[in-house]
Amino acid sequence: MAAVVPIPADLQRRYGNSSARRAWLASVPVLIENSLQRWNLVVDLPAGREPWNGGTGIVVPVRAGDGTRAVLKVAYPSEETRLEPLALRLWSGHGAVRLLEDDPADCAMVLERLDAGRSLQGVDIDPAIEVWGRIVRQLSVPQDAQPGWPELPHIADTAERWSDDLPADWDELGRPFERWLLEAALEVCQTRGAVGRRSSRDVLVHSDLHFMNILGRPSDESYAAIDPQPTVGEAEFAVAPCLWNRIPDLSRADPQAALRERCADLCAAAGLDYEVARQWTIAREVDNALWYFSGGAHQGDAVRSLWVASTLAGKTLAGLPAAHELKTL
Repeated sequence: MAAVVPIPADLQRRYGNSSARRAWLASVPVLIENSLQRWNLVVDLPAGREPWNGGTGIVVPVRAGDGTRAVLKVAYPSEETRLEPLALRLWSGHGAVRLLEDDPADCAMVLERLDAGRSLQGVDIDPAIEVWGRIVRQLSVPQDAQPGWPELPHIADTAERWSDDLPADWDELGRPFERWLLEAALEVCQTRGAVGRRSSRDVLVHSDLHFMNILGRPSDESYAAIDPQPTVGEAEFAVAPCLWNRIPDLSRADPQAALRERCADLCAAAGLDYEVARQWTIAREVDNALWYFSGGAHQGDAVRSLWVASTLAGKTLAGLPAAHELKTL
């Protein structure tokens, strides 16, 4: 008898906004059942509970034939999800969740089961930063002879694309913030992108390494990263997500100074260059702000991105909410 796995309401909302996404959503039960049969898995979900889900797919707790606890992840097909198993193989469980099986045709993976209730989001900020730093050091592996590296996008290519797209998007969206901040982001793209073209510091980078994407391993006190959105280039590119995350933890007396201090603390924990991290965060947050503005329904997220970008650029934009009034993650 086929296992009945409920589709989380959040996933239905996320993927009900286009015909392609609705078609994928309708196929999820079949994809899950195919994966269960292919890898001899049984669903390990308590009655009445929904499986986990994120922005890219559904994650179902399962057990293998030998009793091993794992999860089955079925993701919406995209460039990001296509590259995830490649990066996980390169990391081989060092700093990241361990990949046990994968099927590229179905965008399905079997992963070690981490403790979804124990992320760095719930850890005091100072020890969370220390753990984050250790994870970054583990994940920052240089290119070697393993297959797959040429498939990964390079940050220098991203910077080149942003050099064209950011000013065009800014104009098209009605110039939603002051030009000087756009120019600051473009300068980063031009200078850091050029450095990246000739850098010998290229490593594999988890580009969405915020505190909620680092979960505890049930077997010990260690942590591992999930949902990598992998790219190749300067490791400092990884800092930005931890600066738009947990803003309420910043000092209320001077949140701008506290943001810069957090950037410095993250860099110290991971052995990174503060100035390079600061620059990449400006560019990434300007890109994020424009993406949020284009969606129409994410104004709070866009404002948060502008606060982070302009603060690190040296002059918080006028008219933004106070730091502790920003929409937070």
